[in-house]
Amino acid sequence: MIHAVVTVGGPPGSGKSTAGRLVATSLGLEFRSAGDLFRAEARRRDMDLATFGRYAATHPEVDRELDRTMQALATPGRLLDGRIQGALCRRAGVPVYDIVVTAREDVRVRRVAERDKEAVDEARRLVREREASERDRYLRYYSIDLDRETPGLTVDSSDLPPAAVAERILSFVREREAAATR
Repeated sequence: MIHAVVTVGGPPGSGKSTAGRLVATSLGLEFRSAGDLFRAEARRRDMDLATFGRYAATHPEVDRELDRTMQALATPGRLLDGRIQGALCRRAGVPVYDIVVTAREDVRVRRVAERDKEAVDEARRLVREREASERDRYLRYYSIDLDRETPGLTVDSSDLPPAAVAERILSFVREREAAATR
């Protein structure tokens, strides 16, 4: 059993969800995704992701409810996938292994375009719009500037396959667990 919450954050298209799922499976952790919850709420409201993101920018209750839901899940035995979940755990005093997966913008845009079946230029516009909106909301709602946060581990997935990203995260978590149980 892992004795802290594992969080995996990062920008859209970084590979955080793919790596997070692999890590959760390897460690026997329950995987919970803020992005999955956000997408499900967008579908429930019959909105596409970009439209719902714009809606959330003017309706703070959307993010606050999603983050309350995710933080209620912040217990050992779970891996939380979400851009600010590590920062929120730290602020709440929850023991956390906070990992950020990142990648160059061109790589992230290509991944998002492929995943969402969008043209690359449209994916770039949507990724930039989403990142700017989220950056603004995190600052306004929580005073969190992700550029100033210091995670326990940052992995650049630009030139790595998902299994290699997951292996770096697994090594980090195992080292932290070994140190914590000494």
